[in-house]
Amino acid sequence: MEANIILIGFAATGKTSVGRQLAERLGREFVDTDERIEEMAGKPIPQIFAEDGREVFEELECQALEEACARRGVVIAAGGGAVMLDENRDLMAESGHVICLEAKPRTICERLRRAQAEGTSSVADVLLKGDDPAWRIAMFKEIRQPYYAIADWTVHTDRLTIDQVVDEIVHGLKYLED
Repeated sequence: MEANIILIGFAATGKTSVGRQLAERLGREFVDTDERIEEMAGKPIPQIFAEDGREVFEELECQALEEACARRGVVIAAGGGAVMLDENRDLMAESGHVICLEAKPRTICERLRRAQAEGTSSVADVLLKGDDPAWRIAMFKEIRQPYYAIADWTVHTDRLTIDQVVDEIVHGLKYLED
């Protein structure tokens, strides 16, 4: 049975867009755990945090990740913070190949601003709050960086198109599956 491909990384590094295209290219199904969380809760992630708190969100995130990883041969876009919990990291590592999508804080800010203007990101408003969102994003990334190191392969997405990121992942999979 084919191993899953699990995409991890900070918000706006491309997990969802790249994941959809990667799944299409490989003829696999795509699962976005953030979308699944919103389906289960019946509301957007920022609203879950505001109304129910971090603990409820993390329970939903664990459940969505467990459901996704229980399947085989799928491409999974894991939430940006999913790597923070030991059980999630173990689950992802056991389920398949973990690919980290990386980007610089400035790139993430630019992408989030675009998504915010287009109304396509539920977390953009939260991450872009305050006087210096790039600094805040850099701080969040610094905390998470050691956890992103579980990745079997890392792709720096700053200057790449979605197609180029998918190419890099497919290239990396050749080494991981040998």
